[in-house]
Amino acid sequence: MTKLQKGDKAPDFKGIDQNGNPVSLADFKGKKLILYFYPKDNTPGCTNEACNFRDHYDFWLSKGYAIVGVSPDSVASHQKFIEKHQLPFTLISDPEKVIIKAYGAWGPKKLYGREYEGLIRSTFVIDEEGKIVEVFGKVKTKEHTEQIVKKLNLE
Repeated sequence: MTKLQKGDKAPDFKGIDQNGNPVSLADFKGKKLILYFYPKDNTPGCTNEACNFRDHYDFWLSKGYAIVGVSPDSVASHQKFIEKHQLPFTLISDPEKVIIKAYGAWGPKKLYGREYEGLIRSTFVIDEEGKIVEVFGKVKTKEHTEQIVKKLNLE
């Protein structure tokens, strides 16, 4: 499993967004990016996290950040998730887990003592040059914006 760290070059990616359009890391050259990985559309934690980003979207725009979420869900699932929660940012469908694995967001997990492979909720803050400036492995879904702001001293 890839273990990306602060200072690493962000792995290039190419995916398909909720509208079936291609999206790549190159699209964000010269921009700051919050790239977050989440397990499943319309589940409680994932909805909390997405709505937290939605509720602070204007703040992120004012600081020059784009937000992109990635999960293994389908394009159709992403469309419904966005419509249901009025999400103003891009969601990438990665059913083959190519992007997810490139960022080390797939690996061993434990639930009720049972071990299995799954998506590891994580967030990568990437600068204008494509360098990772922060990695969040322990995401607080209801207050993720606040978590990022505090760590990056953006207040």
